[in-house]
Amino acid sequence: MTLVTTFLAGVVFGLALAAPPGPMNAIIAEESVLRGWRSGFRAGLGAMTADLVFLGLALVGAVAVVERAPILRNAMVAAGGVLMLYFAYGAARGAEESFRTDAAPDSRGFTKAFVLALTNPYQILFWLTVGVGLLAPGRIDVLSYASEALAGLVVVETGHPTLLVGFFGGIVVWITGFPAALTAAERRTERLAPAVALGSAALLALFGVYFLYDAASGFAA
Repeated sequence: MTLVTTFLAGVVFGLALAAPPGPMNAIIAEESVLRGWRSGFRAGLGAMTADLVFLGLALVGAVAVVERAPILRNAMVAAGGVLMLYFAYGAARGAEESFRTDAAPDSRGFTKAFVLALTNPYQILFWLTVGVGLLAPGRIDVLSYASEALAGLVVVETGHPTLLVGFFGGIVVWITGFPAALTAAERRTERLAPAVALGSAALLALFGVYFLYDAASGFAA
């Protein structure tokens, strides 16, 4: 029963991490409405692959190097800001394209999301903090914080493979369902594709400017 609870907790946690609006979902949305479900799914796989890379680095302790090297961290943030502005420009231009052009699905969505995720300070920070906690062996009695009478009912084992399988399973659910929902909605209105592309461009531009500001502040400190 504990392993089932641990798996479900991992799924919920993976969904909670993947679902909030941000640069990754902006790219997934752009790819989905302009090129179809497969392109949106590939973009999601790119972001998830970066998480797998961070997982591997966390397991060998390499992720902690970023925490001890502020210059490296600021350089990565600055690179991420520049990439986001570049992708924002591409998304704005893509708003003029028709949904599902006659050309084959563009595979660059995977690369865009993967490279951007590797320079995303939020993902780096996640694996430096929460990610390390997920990997550390332990037990979390979730409901015991609410009432002693509920102690032992919902226990999650951190550091267990089941938690990580559930975590990435939750991400897969999101990167599968989110593009599907967008493409289904597009079939109801032709105006959705350019609107989502322009919204994605604006979101990427905002994050790009913020990341560059964050990097500049870090270098100036």
